[in-house]
Amino acid sequence: MNNHRFQKYIIIFFQLLLITAVVGNIIAENWLNLFTSILALVLISLPNYLSKKHYLYMPSFLQFVVILFTFAALYLGELRSYYYRFWWWDNMLHVISGIILGFIGFILVYILNHEENINVVLSPFFIALFSLCFAIAIGVFWEIFEFAMDSILGLNMQKSGLVDTMFDLMVDSTGAFITAIIGFIYIKTKRPSRFQQVVTEFIEKNKEIFFNEDKNNN
Repeated sequence: MNNHRFQKYIIIFFQLLLITAVVGNIIAENWLNLFTSILALVLISLPNYLSKKHYLYMPSFLQFVVILFTFAALYLGELRSYYYRFWWWDNMLHVISGIILGFIGFILVYILNHEENINVVLSPFFIALFSLCFAIAIGVFWEIFEFAMDSILGLNMQKSGLVDTMFDLMVDSTGAFITAIIGFIYIKTKRPSRFQQVVTEFIEKNKEIFFNEDKNNN
C-alpha cells in the first residue's frame, strides 16, 4: 500500500512539473516545447485513465515504468535537454523502450497461445522470438518516423543521422533481447518473479478484452 501511495505522489509531482512547463511555454511562446509538454502530460495521465475507464487495465508496476519512461524521454530528454547533456541518456531510454515493447509483444503472443479458439500451440522459443521481433519492428517504425520528421519539418530527431539510427536500433534490440530471455525463462520454469506477477495480473484483469468468454454460444 505504501508503494502504491509513493507511486501516486511521484505521478502527481510529474504532472505538476508538466503543467508548469505548459504555462511557461505559453508565456514564452515556445510552441514546439508547448506541444511536447502537453503530449507528455497526456501520456503520463493515460495509463491511469485507461484503467479507471476499464478500457485496458495496466498493473501498477507497469504503469509506473511507462510513466517514468515518458517523463524521462519527453520532459527530461526534450524539455531539459538531457539528450545533449548526457551522452548515454538516449541509449538508456532505447534499452528501456525495447524492454517495454518486448513485454507487449510477449503478452500479445502469450495470450494468443492460450486462446482455446486458436488451434496453434507455440513453443517458448517462438514466443520469445516473436517478442524480440515485435519490439525491433516497432523500433524500426520509430526510426522511420524520426527520419520523416527531420526531412519534412526540419527537426533534429536523428541527431547524428545514420549513426544515431543504427545505434538506436542496436540498443532497442538489446532491450528486446532482455525481455525475450526473461519471457523464455518464465515459460520454461514458471518460477515466481516480478515478470510473472505482471503477466498474470495483466491477463487476469483484461480477460474480457482478450478472451471470448461466451464460448458456449458458438
